[in-house]
Amino acid sequence: MTRSPSDILASAAQEYHDRPLFKIPRVDPRSGNITEYTSISYSQFAADVDTYARHWCRILRKDGVARGSVVGLWLGGFTTTDVLHIYGLSRAGYIPQLFSLRLPNPTVIYELLHRANAKALIFDHSYKHLVDQCPIPCHVAVGVDAVDPRNEPLPPRPVITAKDTLFIFHTSGSTSGSPKLVPCGYQWLVSTVQKSHLICRPRDRSRQDVTAWMGSMCHIAQEFMLIGAIQHGTCIVQPTKPGFDSAELFDMVGRCGLNRLNQFGSYLGGHLRNSHMDPKLLHVLKSLDDVLYTGLALPVEEERWAVSSGIKLRNLFGNTECGAMLLSVEGNPSLVKPLEGFSYRFVPHFNTQPEPNAHQSSGRLYELVILSDSPDCPAPSLRHADGHFHTGDLFREASNGRYIPHGRDDDWIKSENSLRCDTKSIEDHARLHCKALIGECIVVGSGRPSPAMFVEPSPSSANEDPERLRRKIWSRIREFHGKRYLHESLIPELIIIVPAMSLPRTATKGNVRRQAVEEAYKGNLDQLYASLATKARR
Repeated sequence: MTRSPSDILASAAQEYHDRPLFKIPRVDPRSGNITEYTSISYSQFAADVDTYARHWCRILRKDGVARGSVVGLWLGGFTTTDVLHIYGLSRAGYIPQLFSLRLPNPTVIYELLHRANAKALIFDHSYKHLVDQCPIPCHVAVGVDAVDPRNEPLPPRPVITAKDTLFIFHTSGSTSGSPKLVPCGYQWLVSTVQKSHLICRPRDRSRQDVTAWMGSMCHIAQEFMLIGAIQHGTCIVQPTKPGFDSAELFDMVGRCGLNRLNQFGSYLGGHLRNSHMDPKLLHVLKSLDDVLYTGLALPVEEERWAVSSGIKLRNLFGNTECGAMLLSVEGNPSLVKPLEGFSYRFVPHFNTQPEPNAHQSSGRLYELVILSDSPDCPAPSLRHADGHFHTGDLFREASNGRYIPHGRDDDWIKSENSLRCDTKSIEDHARLHCKALIGECIVVGSGRPSPAMFVEPSPSSANEDPERLRRKIWSRIREFHGKRYLHESLIPELIIIVPAMSLPRTATKGNVRRQAVEEAYKGNLDQLYASLATKARR
């Protein structure tokens, strides 16, 4: 038997009673500025979780939904009220199935609810107009002022066994097009408690850590970080948005005492770039006890610059199915090693044997595999036929037991002649040499003669003529591509400029989705490659 996340919170509330658990910004609706931060203590929040548990017991009992049933939660996951719904539902003995607001329509939600055998749905009020055809009982998520437990008694805490599911998360669907169910149970919680306790351990136990909300509670990263923070009595500042700007970071440090930062790499990169030109921001980043990033990798030059500047940077490598798996070596965020106490294996990846006179992208790669006896190995439904979980994450071995992340299996595309192309190396080189020109880029071209690169302009290049921007980019990467195999080489015509933030992205981390770009621009790519083939025949 083990405890649920709400039990962990209840224990923390006894130990850290009056400490602030959350700091919430109040924003002036006219100016958009933060006027103040209000605090919610550990004891108050734990009491509110119990109130929500009673509320949902009363509502769902009327619907005939038995305790132990799966109940969908379609929420943003960025507010303390969202956490109250999630933890309150869990405390009441139900299994929350968590959806992000950024899923496109209720049809996807209904399909996933059916696959999980969910018996009810709780949804954000902004989606009320979309759920009129919901096939199961549905209720709007209410705020603290509107919650109504009446005389409903607080149910006994659920007894959790090794076979029980506690939460159901979902993959992003970036490769399959449809999210997969990720059931998380006893072993998941035991592993998450162990891992997050290590990751979130304070550097200075004589003071309370203060960190920032990382992402949606409907996804694994923030759920993981919240469990870690609670164990150490940490305070979490709720930002106005996940990708908050550097001015808001200043505000959190100055008014809330923020001393450690957990962010997705795509968001942290903005602060690092700004700090190149802002000595005060650099000083703030250097003063933090910990700057931890995950999700999208930082450009290598940004990592090096941050470390050389004295920023205490760490790289946490994980996924939805397993949570955190690898942590960077102290002083070198580019090198990661497995967390202790878990059973992982790095196995040679097919078609990556070194070749004679091997060029830069043909060396041996290893895939990270989570073995079946590892406590964090996900549910059997997600495992490979051999019983293990194959992550699809690829690495190069730098030294014994230390690895350099090298993208995912789907970062390597097969060209028209079935040769493999390392898209990540093309993207990394373009970002490095065109950082003033490129906001984001993605390389596609599966089954094509050679790759194509879609480019979103940087803010400073947003108004530049696309053809002129293409020529500038090409002038900076031309030498690199002149040394690559033809099936791995870009040509100027295959640098495609698109508007900023127009490429499809994942809901969780904001990463551009390679397969979705391939599909969305298939017609354009067909015409472009056909035109190039015609020119070549002339």
